[in-house]
Amino acid sequence: MELIQPGLGLVFWMTVTFSLVLFILTKFAWKPILKALKEREDTIENALNSAEKAKQEIQKSQAENQRILDEARLERDKVLKEAQATANNIINEAKEKANSEGAKLLDNARTSIQTEKAAALTEIKNLVGTLSVQIAEQMLKKELNNDSSNLALIQQYLNDAKLN
Repeated sequence: MELIQPGLGLVFWMTVTFSLVLFILTKFAWKPILKALKEREDTIENALNSAEKAKQEIQKSQAENQRILDEARLERDKVLKEAQATANNIINEAKEKANSEGAKLLDNARTSIQTEKAAALTEIKNLVGTLSVQIAEQMLKKELNNDSSNLALIQQYLNDAKLN
């Protein structure tokens, strides 16, 4: 039963010992422990504040990066539009130049055709003249007895030399 009900002397010495340990702990250990806990609490609070500041800085950086990306996209779009406009201008200028060159070549070809046509007509006229002279020469060389044979011969030569 002694284990269940402690003796008066045991309780007294336990109380004295507990009070002595409590006094020593309060005098020497309690303040350093509380100081260490306070320092730990301050360190954790500073770390949380630093983390919050870092989070805000990251958000600012992300916002700045997004702004820079948006500006870069706008600049890219502007450059692409300018390049497209320049390309269209170059294409239009090339088309106009090609059309003017084509018209110039067409005019030159028409002029050349007209010149060659005139030369061909001149050559045909010369050929007709030469043929007429040859026909007349052949008629003179041949003995002709009557006018009807002359007319038939002339008609034959003209049919042979007909140019369409």
